Amino acid sequence: MAVIVTLILGTLGARVVGWLGVDYVDSWPSAVAVGLAAMFTLTGIAHFVNPLRRDMIAIVPPRLPAPAALVTVTGVLELVGAAGLLYPPTRIAAAIGLFVLMIAMFPANVYASRMPNPPKSMTTRLDLRTAEQIVFLGAALVIGLGGVH
Repeated sequence: MAVIVTLILGTLGARVVGWLGVDYVDSWPSAVAVGLAAMFTLTGIAHFVNPLRRDMIAIVPPRLPAPAALVTVTGVLELVGAAGLLYPPTRIAAAIGLFVLMIAMFPANVYASRMPNPPKSMTTRLDLRTAEQIVFLGAALVIGLGGVH
């Protein structure tokens, strides 16, 4: 819940600042980029802080190698992507990269939903997690299709 709230409040806060005259966030795609960057900063940091890191490692599907390394790599990619969203010349590339990353990581959520005893922080129902994922992917599309402003 904190993740989607961060996206929404970050986006709305940035858009209000844009309405107050700050050119950096004078469009919805720019404001969404700030909200999505805040969200990925939050989730990227979570990849390195227990108990969330431990829980993320636990939901990596067993057919994938080196779960801890995968969680580290995806955390770094999320943080780099968040920074890329904030720099207008790299914003579209970052949005595209994060879109692909979200698709690549989603199977871990499916796996977690099928675990008999998933980690407590990963117990979101798959239908709700899928709906959230659609919102996150949509935010990346708004940025990618909105162009650099």
